[in-house]
Amino acid sequence: MPSACPSRCVLFHNRFAGFGFGWTVVPLDNLLEQLETNARSGPTRIPVVLAVALDQSYDYLVPDDLELEPGCFVMVPFGPQSRIGVVWDAPVGKPGKQIDPSKLKTVESRLDVPPLPLLSLRFVEWIARYTLSPLGMVVRMMMSARAAFEPSKPRYGVTLVEDVPEPPRMTPPRKRALEIAADCAIRVKSALAAEAECSTGVIDGLVETGNLVEVMIPEKKPPRPDPAHHTTEFTPDQARAVHTLVSAVDGANFSVALLDGVTGSGKTEVYFETVARTLERGRQALIMLPEIALTDQFMRRFEQRFGCAPVEWHSALSGPERGRVWRTAASGEARVVVGARSALFLPFKELGLIIVDEEHDPGFKQDDRVHYQARDMAVVRGNLGDFPVVLASATPSIESHVNARTGRYRHVVLPGRYSGAELPKVTAIDLRKNPPYKGNWLSPILVEAVAETLAAKQQSLLFLNRRGYAPLTLCRSCGHRVDCPQCTAWLVEHRFRGRLHCHHCGFSIPLPERCPKCSDAGSLIACGPGVERVAEEVTERFPEAKLALLSSDLIPGIIEMRQIIREIEAGEIDIIVGTQMVAKGHHFPNLATVGIVDGDLGLSQGADLRAGERTFQLLHQVTGRAGRALAEGRGFVQTHMPEHPVMEAIISGDREAFLEREITARRSGLLPPFGRLAALIVSARDKETAQLMARDIAHRAPPSERIDVLGPAEAPIAVIRGRNRWRLLVRAPREIDVQAYLRAWLDSLPPLKGDLRLTVDIDPYSFL
Repeated sequence: MPSACPSRCVLFHNRFAGFGFGWTVVPLDNLLEQLETNARSGPTRIPVVLAVALDQSYDYLVPDDLELEPGCFVMVPFGPQSRIGVVWDAPVGKPGKQIDPSKLKTVESRLDVPPLPLLSLRFVEWIARYTLSPLGMVVRMMMSARAAFEPSKPRYGVTLVEDVPEPPRMTPPRKRALEIAADCAIRVKSALAAEAECSTGVIDGLVETGNLVEVMIPEKKPPRPDPAHHTTEFTPDQARAVHTLVSAVDGANFSVALLDGVTGSGKTEVYFETVARTLERGRQALIMLPEIALTDQFMRRFEQRFGCAPVEWHSALSGPERGRVWRTAASGEARVVVGARSALFLPFKELGLIIVDEEHDPGFKQDDRVHYQARDMAVVRGNLGDFPVVLASATPSIESHVNARTGRYRHVVLPGRYSGAELPKVTAIDLRKNPPYKGNWLSPILVEAVAETLAAKQQSLLFLNRRGYAPLTLCRSCGHRVDCPQCTAWLVEHRFRGRLHCHHCGFSIPLPERCPKCSDAGSLIACGPGVERVAEEVTERFPEAKLALLSSDLIPGIIEMRQIIREIEAGEIDIIVGTQMVAKGHHFPNLATVGIVDGDLGLSQGADLRAGERTFQLLHQVTGRAGRALAEGRGFVQTHMPEHPVMEAIISGDREAFLEREITARRSGLLPPFGRLAALIVSARDKETAQLMARDIAHRAPPSERIDVLGPAEAPIAVIRGRNRWRLLVRAPREIDVQAYLRAWLDSLPPLKGDLRLTVDIDPYSFL
């Protein structure tokens, strides 16, 4: 309240003054005038953004008995339905003519949900502008926990009633149940029955006798990590890294640090200290991982450091659990959240740190609905919130490397392994000189290495980034290749399931007994290897070895996956055969030998500008699993191109030479991070319709001397889910506002008719 005239002012709520939101100091001399103006203007109107594919807000009237502020969730009528919307602090979208208040609809109710912080509103707007996505679709990502917006249902369990006589008929199951319930804990009936190895009917009987009573289970509160729970001893290199990162937190402003450490260098323990300092300062922390569902080891390391597990956020959580996490992030009760890319859109009340682990991983890029790169959006979120961001990787992306070299990011380097062990020696197996025996896929050199490792009672890992048994099924009678009827892709044989699958659209059929074209029986043969076929060969060669097959389509869920990883960690598995999920930061102390079955696989994607970078990262991460603790490590890469620059870099360990070559090529081609790309994908059921529309869009491109429009060209995978796809690629210097160019271009296009679709992907990662 202004000191010049304290007696002539009042603190007045803006909703009644007609100012908008919040509170305002209003001079008493103007109070009557304001009230009179408000009366003339009619009921209060507010802008509401709905979670639909629209890029604007809608005005609604506020009932007199409803208090609203920006960020709160409301139920509003929208067409014939009622939908959830977010109250915005200013109208959004193209200004239209002012609608008479008498024609506006009224807000139905306010939901009992914590409101989105204003920073979340700014974050939503930034992403919508950058990705050219409708604002409502980004808001939808902020509402990804449906259960958070529904009335919470009370949960009931049973607990022991003390000082009550035993039931008249004491059976062994009843006795076991009462002995377990003697700790007076509250348990769900089914959980108590499972522990007592009886039916829930037994539990119901004990409730009837009065020995147990039904009570409401209190809402589970997330544990609070203790930053002082455990003290870690660091090497000198780690201590310097800790000092740099902790200083960034103490600075209490925006910064980005690239934590660049070799595999096994202790990056996780280093950034845990950054989390600890953030907690000490009373702020929340977010740790983003590309495969949160597979990180059981990470959770245990976190619990060892902080005394409790962090709050998890990923797609495998149940609906109610997602709702609880959403609410606790909004209330501030969840102090540390570990999650996949979508965790970035949780409504944190007081976020003070984001860590993006394995920042190079392509899993941080979303290619559905709103196309965004979560690593880059994490940097934006830190900038908006004025707090530090840490990017960690053993193989950082080219973009992050360049930002570190130019001084945009702090470069924090961990050059050696925490255990003092040497990085594994990597050897190329030239398949032109040492091919596998006919019908096999493992070179004799690799087979011998695995045998030696088994004899030493150590573990081996065989890596092939291809799911299933074989990528192609061919008829040897007529030459027919079994392909997907909805995509330009072959069906992949999954022999363990007895089916052929399309990995693009999910189409699946049982393994046919006859050729679909010539009807010849027994003529279909599997061509090429998948991990199932490699596992079959391993079983034949090493029948006494205990084998674990790690592939996302073979393991039912997280619990089973984490159990297998624990068995590997404990040394109970001899040979691991797996896809890229084995490269996700796992620590297997007894793993000595790593074999790459097909090192050339990723290099065949000629249309992908990141093919070389991605192959280098993947092979380096996989071979880096070897020799991290107990065993001396070695790696073998089967290749037909040992002279390829990527292979030379992996074998020599000369990462800097590879980076220099890749950066030089990117700079000369005006490719990211030295230039900007945007993809426009036109699709339709009819090929000619999609092609004609793509050409028309290309002809309408605004002329520019500095922006290149390439295409249209048929996509490498021309048909997915029955839709024909044509691509255009926009390339521009980094300083050009590509979004402004694209907006002007898109505004000039006629409305799409029929089943035509146009998708815009800023900073594309997939070129298929």
